[in-house]
Amino acid sequence: MRAVDIIIKKRDHGELSREEIDFFVQGFTKGNIPDYQVSSWAMAVLLNGMTDQETTNLTLSMAHSGDILDLSSAVDLVVDKHSTGGVGDKTTLAVAPMVRACGLSVGKMSGRGLGFSGGTLDKMESIPGYRVDLSEDEFLKQLKELGLVLSGQSGDLAPADGKLYALRDVTGTVPSIPLIASSVMSKKIAAGAQAIVLDVKTGVGAFMRNLKDARYLAGLMVSIGELSGRKVIALISDMNQPLGFAVGNAVELREAIETLHGGGPADFREHCLVVSSHMLVLGKKAASMEEGRKMVEAAVAKGTAYEYFRKMVIAQGGDVTYVDQPEKLPTAKYIETVPAPRGGYLKGIHAQKIGNAAVELGAGRAKKGDPVDHAVGFEVIHKVGEKLAEGEPLFVVHANDPEKLAVAREQLLAAHTWSDEPCDPLPLFYDVIE
Repeated sequence: MRAVDIIIKKRDHGELSREEIDFFVQGFTKGNIPDYQVSSWAMAVLLNGMTDQETTNLTLSMAHSGDILDLSSAVDLVVDKHSTGGVGDKTTLAVAPMVRACGLSVGKMSGRGLGFSGGTLDKMESIPGYRVDLSEDEFLKQLKELGLVLSGQSGDLAPADGKLYALRDVTGTVPSIPLIASSVMSKKIAAGAQAIVLDVKTGVGAFMRNLKDARYLAGLMVSIGELSGRKVIALISDMNQPLGFAVGNAVELREAIETLHGGGPADFREHCLVVSSHMLVLGKKAASMEEGRKMVEAAVAKGTAYEYFRKMVIAQGGDVTYVDQPEKLPTAKYIETVPAPRGGYLKGIHAQKIGNAAVELGAGRAKKGDPVDHAVGFEVIHKVGEKLAEGEPLFVVHANDPEKLAVAREQLLAAHTWSDEPCDPLPLFYDVIE
């Protein structure tokens, strides 16, 4: 078997066999197939696509390029939740303890922020001492004892994916939906979850800008899950405006803690209730969405969801006083409330522009390895469709540099667009793919 023949076959719209995909992925992972051939193959996939079976075979081959985590030694069933990324998406911080409080184990490996999309690990590291570098043995031990873990990737999971993504990033092949789907699902399968709820974002602040592409990606990932023996459901949710109010690290963590106490912005709270309910149904802890919702609402009202968050922070070495007293979390030197420059209805709140502004402020990173400032960020306190009077508070900037604050203020003002006529609010969810 030769790499060039596999490239030519895909170039000419052929369907690759499992053996051909295994040969190609293993050869690339071991360094036997050079980058230029893999780049050529990735472009052929971008232009000509893959069948569901091809994409599943690619996913499984990438998952088996490294370690496969066996969670069954710790618990009978683990349900994972994955978001394709967004602005203000601190959902995991609230959902994981909510679901655990309802009797379902959650073992989640999350990532750091890159570009305008925030990272779960960066938010948790606002808590002094919180460890995101658990070993595989530590991950399994905590999952068995507490039933709740939120850490970074342990072991050598799906190394082929990391190598392939680095090439896609510099060869213009990132937008290939089969390659996106196999990237996400290979890591989920390698991480050991038997059931997965996918939160696929769509809109100006998401990778999938339009609903058609989001549906295609969601359907493909659900199909991969089914063909590889996992239970998978995909929710398609809106990312045209930030989720909740807070955008940043410590500010988002505060908002998640507030939500675990039964407060928080209405849209974020509702989003968490829906995602948690789906996880409980998929994990067979609830017979219906209605039952799942009641269970989650009760866990929040009784304080057990918040208590599990505390236990997780303690278990992973974090100073829990920063959870009990969120005012101790990193706070910016300059906090400025910016008024609405005019009256009218909010027509749009451009999520990506706000995400990019957060990166420039220091809350995110433009490239891997960049440091983040946990204290800075925004509170975008209104939603599309709301009516405001001139001078009413529009958003709040948290900054540690007055020059960056001034730039961020203008960027956020430009991200808000107005109408004199009433505008419809945006939906939270568009579809469920099962």
